[in-house]
Amino acid sequence: MTEHQAMEYIAELARYGSVPGLDSIRELCGRLGDPQEKVPVVHIAGTNGKGSTLAYLTAILKEAGYRVGSYSSPAVFAYRERFMMNGKMIAKSLFARLLNRVAGAAEEMADEGYAHPTAFEVETALAFCFFVEKKCDIAVVETGMGGLLDATNLIRKPLVSVLTSISMDHMQFLGKTIAKIAEQKAGIIKAGCPVVSAAQKEEAACVIAQEAAKKKAPLSVADVKNVSGIRYGIQTQSFHYGGYRNLKISLGGVWQIENAVLAAETVRVLNGQGVSIGEDALRQGLVSAQWRGRLTILQKKPYVIADGAHNADAAEKLAQSLSFYFTNKSKVFIMGVLGDKDYEAIVNRMAPLAEQIIAVTPPENQRALPAYELAQEIRKINEHVTAADSLEEAVEMAYLLTPPDGVIVAFGSLSYLGKLEQVIRNRGKRAGVGGT
Repeated sequence: MTEHQAMEYIAELARYGSVPGLDSIRELCGRLGDPQEKVPVVHIAGTNGKGSTLAYLTAILKEAGYRVGSYSSPAVFAYRERFMMNGKMIAKSLFARLLNRVAGAAEEMADEGYAHPTAFEVETALAFCFFVEKKCDIAVVETGMGGLLDATNLIRKPLVSVLTSISMDHMQFLGKTIAKIAEQKAGIIKAGCPVVSAAQKEEAACVIAQEAAKKKAPLSVADVKNVSGIRYGIQTQSFHYGGYRNLKISLGGVWQIENAVLAAETVRVLNGQGVSIGEDALRQGLVSAQWRGRLTILQKKPYVIADGAHNADAAEKLAQSLSFYFTNKSKVFIMGVLGDKDYEAIVNRMAPLAEQIIAVTPPENQRALPAYELAQEIRKINEHVTAADSLEEAVEMAYLLTPPDGVIVAFGSLSYLGKLEQVIRNRGKRAGVGGT
């Protein structure tokens, strides 16, 4: 299977949709030799902050001398970035070879009358095969959507289960309340395996505590109330936590302190599990961690920032960061969303902050909300809105509307940020302007 054929096969799997449950992934991985049983795993679930927490933990473990694999979703800038080893994407040739193997097992299942594995199930099986192939010491694995019925949850005994901030998202699949969503996320908690949770809303905290007690899983809470000496910045931030002074991170966003503290607390628990991680590795990992698509600076003068804020909680955090970092600065937004998201809540929080808003249709996504419909929703809050016919048009309009000391912010869905970065890079080349 060539790389082109591999990507065509992945695209074809979209017809099988999303099917919560573990029967199919267990059967698929069983036919592949149960690779998920051969690599120690740090398992992460939550609504927001999963990717950033994964980035911190993989960087810290790498600094500690481990061969670290990671599996995350969705891809933002390149499909293969979902499968990483020590910060490097899976090679095209290896991806094609492993997919050929996994696809063979999936097609055998279908031929024998089993339900055909979904795209996410195939990708998850491929990730575990990748970790085994590359002799991974530890894998950091992010759930796709939920937890309890997520394909990654065939992991039986993780080193630690990590729960990031839980809020309202994917309600049609996970439930209509914070408590119901927390039940799904807390499904990654396993008997006797330690759990580290971010500080949660009371409804979620109660569910997590009850599930941990039921499973006799030691629970630690990484509470930002125990943080002091915070110094915020768009490119460097620092704080004191748990006996460590002046821990530094390079990820922007006022909420990133919470994710870094969650990672630091997870490191403490991993040390108790026999995974040796020294203070130097913690410090160097935190400061070196990168996670594109979360308050990512694509260019300066004016600042161009990409952020995958795709639900109400993420929009709230983005709004707080923009108000903090860019007080009294002109703000022009490029916004594109998926139609099955609670985009009204995102609009309500973000629209009042901008002088101008340009609505776009995320390209090549069947779930995309048309730009015109999004513009109509935005106009209820901010009349200074227009619908662009393409990302290229949206970017040109944004630059025309933004002064050199202003900021352009693209957000609403992770799905179009990779294409957006490409458009901005191409524009910069034509204009002779470099990025960051």
